[in-house]
Amino acid sequence: MSLIDKLRHHEPLPRTGQNGHSATTSARTPLHATASSKAAVQAPPTGGRFSNGLKEFLWQLEDLGRGNLLDLGQVCQNTLNFFIERNFKVYTEDVLVAWREFLDSEEEHALRKAVGPAGEDNSKVARAERFLTSNLNHKPDSFDAVLLWDVLDYLDPEMVKLLMQRLSTLVRDGGAVLAIFHTRMPEQFYRYRVLDALNLDPFQVKAVLPAQHIYQNREIQDLFSRFRTSKTFVARDQLREIVFAK
Repeated sequence: MSLIDKLRHHEPLPRTGQNGHSATTSARTPLHATASSKAAVQAPPTGGRFSNGLKEFLWQLEDLGRGNLLDLGQVCQNTLNFFIERNFKVYTEDVLVAWREFLDSEEEHALRKAVGPAGEDNSKVARAERFLTSNLNHKPDSFDAVLLWDVLDYLDPEMVKLLMQRLSTLVRDGGAVLAIFHTRMPEQFYRYRVLDALNLDPFQVKAVLPAQHIYQNREIQDLFSRFRTSKTFVARDQLREIVFAK
């Protein structure tokens, strides 16, 4: 699938960028696009949700100048354009889709082989470790910023623990992470895109995975133990936005 097809598939309502800086998106193979590409010439989305978390996240990054950002959600042209125009090189890995495909592959393998090879470890931890051998393979200190969204709520706890260990090595000192947590089990599945410096656009799509766990404050602090500070914003829509700085 070409990049234009990919962006059209994932982002039905993108807006046009204003410069020619390049972005990099990667699932398994990195893709490259410019904010001024014809694929982005479509009507901008309307509405949005005011986000104190996004505002704080951008404040943490405002003195950076240039940097690398990792988006762990769906490829969204609006989000790409927003950060490209602020001199970021953007990498995208849709972790939830990759994890679902990995689980499907593991299940198919198990059906083909009722008994695995001697010594094969099929525990949840081993499964998560196998997933991370082919995902999030970036060098340490590669990123200044990470959009984590609500990804952790939809992953197995064993996977979450290992993913956070990996992520903590990828973020440079002084970098920031924007994370979203549900305060109760969500009834719908949403993806997120950045509209502007103050607003996010949560848009409902078909669920990739069911929610797995609602994290309490102590659990979140433990997951982000390698990050030195955080700010939390609790909204009326049962979303908790947290910005972590390293």
